[in-house]
Amino acid sequence: QVQLAESGGGLVQPGGSLRLSCAASGSIFHIYAMGWYRQAPGKQRELVATITSGNRTNYADSVKSRFTISRNNAKNTVDLQMNSLKPEDTAVYFCNAQIAPLRPPVPYIYWGQGTQVTVSS
Repeated sequence: QVQLAESGGGLVQPGGSLRLSCAASGSIFHIYAMGWYRQAPGKQRELVATITSGNRTNYADSVKSRFTISRNNAKNTVDLQMNSLKPEDTAVYFCNAQIAPLRPPVPYIYWGQGTQVTVSS
């Protein structure tokens, strides 16, 4: 069974930094794109950043130049470095990945349980 587990959320002051990590575990054949999404109270879940298996990245306009997504294919992990955080970045952050398990090797979309990021003074 494939699972995604996030870590690294917390409370930070405006202008501060946090690093989120997500690890995929289980019987994995191949991991395609990985990414981070977030959901603020009363709002829909939105894309933050994605990264392909070839390290091609995509960012939401609201986080460009502040956030950096990276992955380690050998460890099946994806990280999100968040700098210059703003109160409007407050949300639950979810890890997302398109993964083909060993049996059957058909790609599915998997989600982590989420980690809270709060930006407040």
